[in-house]
Amino acid sequence: MLGPFVVADYKAGSTLLLKRNPNYWKSDAQGRKLPYLDSIRLDIQPNRDVEMLRFKRNEIDLINSLDSEYFDKLASTSPQLVHDAGASLDSEQMWFNEVARAPIPAYKKTWFRSANFRRAISQAINRADLSRVVFRGHAQPAIGPISPANKFWFDEKLKPQAYSPDIALKALQADGFRLENGALKDEDGNEVVFSIITNSGNKYRERMAAMIQEDLQKIGIHVNVVTLDFPSLIERMTQTFDYEAILLGLTNTGLDPNEQMNVWLSSSENHQWNPQEKTPETAWEAEIDRLMRAQASSSDPRKRKQAFDRVQEIAVEQAPFLFLVNRNALSAVSANVQGASPVILVPQTYWNVERLSVK
Repeated sequence: MLGPFVVADYKAGSTLLLKRNPNYWKSDAQGRKLPYLDSIRLDIQPNRDVEMLRFKRNEIDLINSLDSEYFDKLASTSPQLVHDAGASLDSEQMWFNEVARAPIPAYKKTWFRSANFRRAISQAINRADLSRVVFRGHAQPAIGPISPANKFWFDEKLKPQAYSPDIALKALQADGFRLENGALKDEDGNEVVFSIITNSGNKYRERMAAMIQEDLQKIGIHVNVVTLDFPSLIERMTQTFDYEAILLGLTNTGLDPNEQMNVWLSSSENHQWNPQEKTPETAWEAEIDRLMRAQASSSDPRKRKQAFDRVQEIAVEQAPFLFLVNRNALSAVSANVQGASPVILVPQTYWNVERLSVK
């Protein structure tokens, strides 16, 4: 056991008790053995209201990840207890179904498989409003697959997506779409209507979907918002492929691009817009496959970054994902805790757990 703590007890769905590892090898600058704490109890608490109530009662000392609404409520009374570390590594994103065997009309598959269509939809979404309204300013418009917070791996050549419904509409019209009585139609006269599904109970994604619905209505596209329980959504996404567009998030627990191999390789189950391709169905997916394998097999950081920068550029050019926002890393730390220094990486509040102490 090399870590500062060892598992002492676990109650499924309730608590995880960690106790000090007497054999931990680190000491502080004064020669004192680490960790400082004798034990830590991690509570599994799905109810955010209860979590906040217990924090205010000093029954819990750390909240690792706060929703923006709870952050602002606590900040209004106890600003010294909340921490906004800025944009996190996590993203909220939307994608269209490009699976050939998906049970959706052929003409919709044609739209969804068009990079021009996907880019136009992306340009018609007001990311600044999503950040400001949905996340109360505790989010940043996303630029691409990697958050700018991931300073080494983020491709600085990429620029934020400009919001311009007028330019989006012109791009669609150049592809044969036309506005008739306020409704956008393709060159065969099919009205551009599609559904976005997201997980029910996630008020932030439900609000984002509603705002995207309003944005796209400005260019004549009618969007239906459908909320599903998470198991049903996953079944449609991974088994039946019975969906048109999905709005979900991607949680990144590490900085290295190898952590995203299961998303970008075309053969992967998590290649969400078109999973488990036997061979890459497009030239740009084949190029991403090559680049991801090249960066994974190289020991030269410069060459790895060069390859992964190009992956990011292709992802923005082809827009298989419409990256929407990077949520901020929000946390709360009790005044009783000393040594806490919240960061963007998970776990935000106790990454340096061996140096935390309690008054």
